Amino acid sequence: MAMRGLLRLGEVALRVLDMKAALEHYDKRMGLQVTLTDDSGRVYFKAWDEHDHHCLVLREADAPGIDYFAFKVSDDAVLDEMALKLRDRGYAVKHIEAGVHPRSGRRIEFTLPSGHAMQLYAHKDQIGNHLPLRNPGVLPDEGVIRGFRINRIDHLLLGGPRIDESAQLFRELFGFDLSERLIDADSEASLALFLSCSTKPHDVAFVLQPEPGRFHHVSFLLESTYDVIHAADMIGKYRIPVDVGPNRHGVTRGATIYFFDPSGNRNEVFSGGYVHYPDTPTLTWDTSELGKATFSQDNTPRESFLTVLT
Repeated sequence: MAMRGLLRLGEVALRVLDMKAALEHYDKRMGLQVTLTDDSGRVYFKAWDEHDHHCLVLREADAPGIDYFAFKVSDDAVLDEMALKLRDRGYAVKHIEAGVHPRSGRRIEFTLPSGHAMQLYAHKDQIGNHLPLRNPGVLPDEGVIRGFRINRIDHLLLGGPRIDESAQLFRELFGFDLSERLIDADSEASLALFLSCSTKPHDVAFVLQPEPGRFHHVSFLLESTYDVIHAADMIGKYRIPVDVGPNRHGVTRGATIYFFDPSGNRNEVFSGGYVHYPDTPTLTWDTSELGKATFSQDNTPRESFLTVLT
């Protein structure tokens, strides 16, 4: 696939209640690498196999949840194009100068129908993945891969109203595919929508919620299903609160475990999933098979998974 336009999820900014506890969780336990603490106290992280300076930003606040998320685009021309097209559709577009976000170029920001702040940017400083660009090998030095052995940020799931409108924007303007959807078996109303701009089953997803701007989870990719079990062992060892233990999704087919950071923000680590291409048909699940769609190894839906968001 010749990928242009929106390339990938590049950054998620979360609110946490206690930065010291958050650092213990994301740095020492999960194994993400701190790349910067700015003058306002925000902390920036990357996974070992990412070249860009950071993928996760934490801000201490009075309530958990998401501040914004950002997709990286192929070049500055795409930023200008998207700003014009968003305005043509009636969206208010905010321009953010280069350097406002550390180690990052200029950005645009707008609010989705679901109530989430979304940003687009073309440049972020690249600091490497601990391997040389010439004759890189396959593993960095010992000690670089720590904790849950996370390779990279992968996707996020957002909760809010008007998810069909948000999905329509991603499909018509941003060029995403609707890879999968979950609908009500009786009314056929959309309950969850999964969208891909790559060969992954999804890069962003929306779940129907009455309140706008809610956060369900941010997900990180592991190398193998064995690493999911390794992460689960560490989660048990350090008594990290678990939402759903090791299982497999029907939607996307990924091996997964869901858990919470100390502020109640849900995290996921996963491995696997199928390869998506632009001509892959949309897969539809309905609520008559809700258990199989969500967790296919025991076919059991979890109330907390469907209702707990920050």
